Amino acid sequence: MNIQQLTKLKIPDSPGVYTFRDYKKRPLYIGRATDLRSRVKSYFSNDIIETRGPRIVDMITKAKFLTWQETNSVLEAVILEATLIRRYQPSYNVDERDDKSSQYVIITKEEWPRVFLVRLRDFDQCKKEGTLPYEVKKQFGPFIESGLIKEALKILRRLFPFRDKKAHDPRREAFYRALGRSPEKNEEDSKKQYARTIRYLILFFEGKSKSLRSLIKREMKQYIRELKFEEAGQNNRLLYALDHINDIALIKREREQADMAPGSNSKAGSAEFRLEAYDVAHLSGTHVVGAMTVSINGQFAPSEYRKFKISRDTNNDIAGLTEILFRRLNHTEWTYPDIIIVDGNETHVRAAENVLKARRISIPIVAVTKDERHKADRLIGHPELVERYKREIIALNAECHRFAIGYHRKRRSKGMRGN
Repeated sequence: MNIQQLTKLKIPDSPGVYTFRDYKKRPLYIGRATDLRSRVKSYFSNDIIETRGPRIVDMITKAKFLTWQETNSVLEAVILEATLIRRYQPSYNVDERDDKSSQYVIITKEEWPRVFLVRLRDFDQCKKEGTLPYEVKKQFGPFIESGLIKEALKILRRLFPFRDKKAHDPRREAFYRALGRSPEKNEEDSKKQYARTIRYLILFFEGKSKSLRSLIKREMKQYIRELKFEEAGQNNRLLYALDHINDIALIKREREQADMAPGSNSKAGSAEFRLEAYDVAHLSGTHVVGAMTVSINGQFAPSEYRKFKISRDTNNDIAGLTEILFRRLNHTEWTYPDIIIVDGNETHVRAAENVLKARRISIPIVAVTKDERHKADRLIGHPELVERYKREIIALNAECHRFAIGYHRKRRSKGMRGN
């Protein structure tokens, strides 16, 4: 195959999976891309032997056809790629597999199934010896890049709350339940709901995203016929989430892995825990501004901070907070936080929750209530989250107040000079 043949193909610039095929149209190599057109084009660059190596050059010389499959997100491309590689076992994929880092996704066969990663080598060895400490319902993979599949599972857990490998630890389970990433076990029909979640996950990992969406739609219509409008609403929110997967973290991780040189000390495989704090500043309802500050893994991230000029001056912090959150959530290209921090009390928490509900997004909210000296007096939110992240929450809230006040003073100073 050559660049002239490639230019005749109308390859999209969307996420997806591509397959190089031989003269009998058998798969030689399967890969994924955040941008199919750019990725495929890179195989025909002048420095291909330096960037890809002689094996890939050999594959290109044998390739006669190219096919591709678009996906709605990078997340779906990651899953589909592994599914197709396992199904077809292309020679140029299998030979490059690294058993030391490759991971399986395991779904256990239990009353309340768990979902977790296990190293391919460990799993295969235990299975051979008959020493697996759990019964397997489904296994998916192997996934070669462990950092990428860890990030993918983190995203999936937001959509499909599941129990993980250490779910037997009650404090850990309570923590993830507080984040909305583990199922409730004390609600009516909770076991039935969780079985449905596991069914959704299996379809997703099988690369059957269209079947998954069709199933969710059918169930939603059935709920409507049965006048179960709350359940129908949940399905509708899930469909929206599937169509608006926030996988910017996956795109960043792919770029980090692509840029990593041999022997690099990059931390691309580590998961990021993101907090976002919001505050409103004004003087008796004039020059109203808002601010967003961010911490990642406990460290302030100033490059992620954002300022908001509120659309109208009013002495109403709730209105200001609501506007900020709506505008922030319009930026789906920004990674969503694991916890949202607001300055205020229960009223502010409810206002933030209403914004998230309107956008069909589930993120825990913690409010920081101040005393007369404007120092943190109490935290309002789930006890597990408050206890575990108390220091980070208070620190980021104070940083947000400082940032908001600074922006407000700057605007007020400009206003005074203008007069």
